Amino acid sequence: MNSKDPELENEVEEELSEGAAGCPDAGGTEEADAFSALEADVLKWKELAMRTAADLENYRKRAAREREESLRYAKQELLEELLPILDNFDMGMQAAAQDKGSMIYVGMEMVRKQFGEFLAGSGVSEVEAEGRPFDPNLHEAVSQEEAAGVEEGTVLRVTRRGFLLRDRLLRPASVVVAKHAGEGEQD
Repeated sequence: MNSKDPELENEVEEELSEGAAGCPDAGGTEEADAFSALEADVLKWKELAMRTAADLENYRKRAAREREESLRYAKQELLEELLPILDNFDMGMQAAAQDKGSMIYVGMEMVRKQFGEFLAGSGVSEVEAEGRPFDPNLHEAVSQEEAAGVEEGTVLRVTRRGFLLRDRLLRPASVVVAKHAGEGEQD
């Protein structure tokens, strides 16, 4: 018998040996059959107990893993809602960049830096796209443009930044992808 609990195994073996000692040998086929049935029941219940213990252990591990993942990605919804605000803030920064010496621009730059530190501390990173091969898992192609000297399928520019939360995609990067110049295209 294979068991994880040696005490339980010893108890079962002792009870089986005591039961065997109390069974008379002469004319005891009926009692031997009853003993064999009881022994089969004991083995069945022992196996059921071991399977149930294994199921419980698997459940505990799965629950702990799900709890850890839930905590790890708890901020995801909030961060997804902050991304459009970040986009609008970046557009404001571009407009304020006309006069980089103004107090408005300096204040906005400080807020942008603080916002970037918050995102990095939360596990958010920007999806790298420009100059890289198009990846449909990370990028969303909004258009294609002919580009000489650039390999087809290469991201030419980013129209909206994409972000990852650790290893999960929060938002794909919207990109323009290069295509080869048409040589004598047919209609």
